[in-house]
Amino acid sequence: MEKMSFYFFLSGFATIGIATLLYIWMVASKQADFGRYGTIFAWLGVVFLAGSLITRWVAAGHGPFSNMYEYSLSFAWGISLSYVLVERRYKARSLGAFVLPVAAILLWYASTLPSQIDPLMPALQNNWLLSLHVSVAIISYGIFTVSFGSAVMYLIQTEKNRIRWMPPATLLDEVSYKSVIIGFPFFALVIILGAYWAQTAWGRYWGWDPKETASLVTWLIYAAYLHARGLRGWRGTRAAVILVIAFASTLFTYFGVNLVLSGLHSYAGV
Repeated sequence: MEKMSFYFFLSGFATIGIATLLYIWMVASKQADFGRYGTIFAWLGVVFLAGSLITRWVAAGHGPFSNMYEYSLSFAWGISLSYVLVERRYKARSLGAFVLPVAAILLWYASTLPSQIDPLMPALQNNWLLSLHVSVAIISYGIFTVSFGSAVMYLIQTEKNRIRWMPPATLLDEVSYKSVIIGFPFFALVIILGAYWAQTAWGRYWGWDPKETASLVTWLIYAAYLHARGLRGWRGTRAAVILVIAFASTLFTYFGVNLVLSGLHSYAGV
C-alpha cells in the first residue's frame, strides 16, 4: 500500500502539473481548448491525490497527517479539490492559472521530503481527533487558496475590467468573498479542535505556542476582512489586499512553525 500511495502521488503530481501548464497556456494563448483539457487533468489530479492519501492511511494505520510530506500532500489535494468545485460553480477556468500553481509547488515540495511511514509521536496518537483537526484545516486552507487566487486576479483586473480573458471584477470579488465565508468557520473549528487536542496532549487548552498564535492571527485577519466588507462596505481593491495579506499569514502558519520557529507543533519530520 505504501508503494501504491507513492505511485498515486506521482500520478497526482504529474496531472496537477499538466493542468497548471494548460491553464497558464490557455491564459497566454487565449485558446479555450487548453482550459478544457486543464479541467480534465485537474479532476484526474484530485482523484490520484485522494488515492494517495487513502492508500497511505491504510498503510500507516492512521490518518496521513503526521509529517510535512503528508501535510503538503493533503494541502495540495485540498487546494485542487476546492478549485475544481469552484470552477464547476463559476465557470472561471482562468482562475486555475492562479490557484493550481500553489498546489503544484506544494507537490513539488512534498517530492523533496522524506516519505517513509514512521510511528506516531505520543502527542499525535489521538488518531480520530488529529484526523478531524487536520481534515478541517485542509478544507479551510484549500478554500483560502481559491480566495487568494481570485483576489490576485482582481488586483490585476481592477474594477475597470481591463483584461478581456479574465472574469469580470464583480465575479472575482464574489468568488473571494464566498470562499472566505466557507473557509472562515472551518478555520475557527480548526482552532477549537486544536485547543481540545492540546488539552488531551499537553494538559492545557491554550499556551500561546507559535502555531496557536499564528493561527489566531490568521483567523483575526480573515475576521477583519469580513468585518470590513460587511459593516464598512469594503469591496474591490482594499478587500483584495486584505485577502493577499491573510493568505500570506496562512502560509506562515503552515510553514513558519514547522520550518522556522520551534514549538510543540513542530512535527515536520524534516
